Amino acid sequence: MHRLLALSFVASILFASCQPSSPDGTATGAPDSVAVPMRMVTVGGTITELVYALGLGDRIVATDRTSVYPAAMQGLPSVGHPGNIAAEGILSENPDLIIVANDAAPDDVLTQLESTQTPVWVVENENTVASTKAMICTLAERLDRRAQGDSLLAQLDRDLAEAKARVAQATTVPKVLFIYARGRGTMQVGGRGTFAETLVQLAGGTLATPDLEQFKPLNTEALVAANPDYLLFFESGLESLGGVEGVQSLPGVAQTTAGQQGQIIAMDGLLLSGFGPRLGQAVLQLSERIHPGSRTAQR
Repeated sequence: MHRLLALSFVASILFASCQPSSPDGTATGAPDSVAVPMRMVTVGGTITELVYALGLGDRIVATDRTSVYPAAMQGLPSVGHPGNIAAEGILSENPDLIIVANDAAPDDVLTQLESTQTPVWVVENENTVASTKAMICTLAERLDRRAQGDSLLAQLDRDLAEAKARVAQATTVPKVLFIYARGRGTMQVGGRGTFAETLVQLAGGTLATPDLEQFKPLNTEALVAANPDYLLFFESGLESLGGVEGVQSLPGVAQTTAGQQGQIIAMDGLLLSGFGPRLGQAVLQLSERIHPGSRTAQR
């Protein structure tokens, strides 16, 4: 089993390129790159999206239930949901390569897969821009799709630059509260150390609950005290609460700036939290929502 660490690509990332270079500056091949497989199983929505974006969507034969983008992937056989995936289901698809997000399958399943003759890559990704770039370059290199990887990096940098320009024109730093919801019975607030912290900061905002660590249950008193300017949800989460009207009826929301001004934002879950090839789009979209008065030059 290969754990795909990105340290070897740090220099390339600084130059926004997935092309590894020799000491004289010429491109070199990676000794552990592979012939492009014909039957891949990808586990993890971000992994599936990235492999597809590298131009290899037609080689993916099965995915997991978090692999909802692009829509074409939803029609493939599913090996289950992360945390409830069996090695047998993956191997039944006769893959010649299995690519798994490091948090998408239990260790015992990975151990079972490792015991077979099928190559297994476990891709590690953190909630940072650098980690996303490293992940793109790692897979682009291993799958011999460096040019496609460079294109993804270039688009990511363009989107981040546009978002940064928008933020630079902003006159405020709005407080944003991310709420993970699965109906009124399951609502948690994202704090420090979560994807929400990084996304909000990149978009020119700040967490409304900076002292909160990771995810914690939503507390009415704390919500009112935090007084967020914006409430941020996954689209599915907002829908589970009955839309904007449902959120505004939650205890405490009417006492916040977000509730009083109707500043409730919903974004696609994978786009917002995936830290994949569309990370720049996510940052740009969020910056546009929380800084509506700022303008940037046309792309």
